[in-house]
This record gives sequence, structure tokens and C-alpha cells, in this order.
Amino acid sequence: MYNTLLFDIDDTLLDFQDAEEQALNKLFTEMGVPLDEEVKDAYKEMNRSFWREHEQGRLSRQDLLNKRFSIFFADFGKTVDGPATEERYRYYLNQGHTLIKDGLEVVQRLSQSKDLYVVTNGVAATQHQRLEQSGLAPYFKKFFISEEMGVHKPMKEYFDIVFAEIPSINKEETVIIGDSLTSDIKGGQVAGIDTVWMNPHNKPADIIQPTYQIKQLTDLYKILQEF
Repeated sequence: MYNTLLFDIDDTLLDFQDAEEQALNKLFTEMGVPLDEEVKDAYKEMNRSFWREHEQGRLSRQDLLNKRFSIFFADFGKTVDGPATEERYRYYLNQGHTLIKDGLEVVQRLSQSKDLYVVTNGVAATQHQRLEQSGLAPYFKKFFISEEMGVHKPMKEYFDIVFAEIPSINKEETVIIGDSLTSDIKGGQVAGIDTVWMNPHNKPADIIQPTYQIKQLTDLYKILQEF
């Protein structure tokens, strides 16, 4: 029986792909750079590689945010102010709070019998705004946002802080739910808790094996014995 639920946000409860798509379209239009599928895919692959480096402790969050757009636009012969461009992108991204299917209903229901917490590597201002605008915020007891903590998933130190701030936590009754094998599932394993991988597209789990896999949020009811 799990009583403490640690929820990732992006692509677990909120549709980050949708928010990113809208933000990139608006930013690239503003910058005068056509955003076709090839350009979009190139940006996303570069961005994913930067976030993997961050998870592995090889790239600081601030360097990632300050440099990703200046590096990317340089390929198009454009010199841009990295931090200023990031600020414009962040402005557009903050407006994206589309829920994953059944997200609000699942969180509402589970909060009636479980203790829910947010665990996210996202940028603090963005995550706070999106959680509030989506209606999710009231159902969580606390938000653990890496930017505010100085450490990030999957680091053990991140989860040490989380566990220290949850009253009377029992790790055997705690589970993390998220879409990232390298951040959420590995983080849960490092922390010594069970894991639920949000895997709607049936991707292979490779060497990081979650305790459970789900295709949609309502699949949690069976795992949590909420019928």
C-alpha cells in the first residue's frame, strides 16, 4: 500500500510537449527563423542532450538555460543574447498548462486518501505558474523544485531533502511517478523507493527497470488499489 506519492510534472501531469511546441513557434516567429519539423527536431535533440548532461552533473542549470539558444541560433548565422532569448522563451512556455488526459481528476481523487508531492527538475517560476493555472496546485502538500533546492533528480541529495521534509515518511509506502527513466525512475532507485514509469508509447525500458509501467494516469488506480 502506497500512501506517499511523488509526482513528476512535465509529460506526467502536464503536457510539456504541447507547451514547448507553442513556445517554440512563438519564439522562432519572433526571431524570424522558420520552424519546420527538421529545425524543431534538431532543437529538441540538442536540448535533450543538454538536460542529460545536467542530470549527470556535467552542466549547470544556469549554463544550460543561458547558452542553449545562442548555440542553436548560431547554426543559422544569427547571433543572439542567450539569457534574453531564454527569457522570451520562458515567457511563452509559462503560458502552457495543458493537462495530460485525466490529470486533474486523478490527482483530485488520489489526494482524498494519499499524500501527494511534486518532484520536478523544472524551472521554479515556470512550474509554479503552470501548476496554479492548471488547477493542480491545491492537491499537493508541497512542491520540491530542483532550482529552489540546489540539487536535482536523480541525485540522492535531492531525495534526502524530500524525505527530510515529509513528516513521518515510510519509504516502503512511497512511490515516484514520472516519465523519465534517467531522472524519475533512476532517482527513485537511488532513493530506495518503488517507481512508476509513465510510458504511453511503450518505449523499451533498457537498463533502468521501473517497478511498474503505466500507459495512462488512470492505470494508477490498480497499482494503488483505488477502485
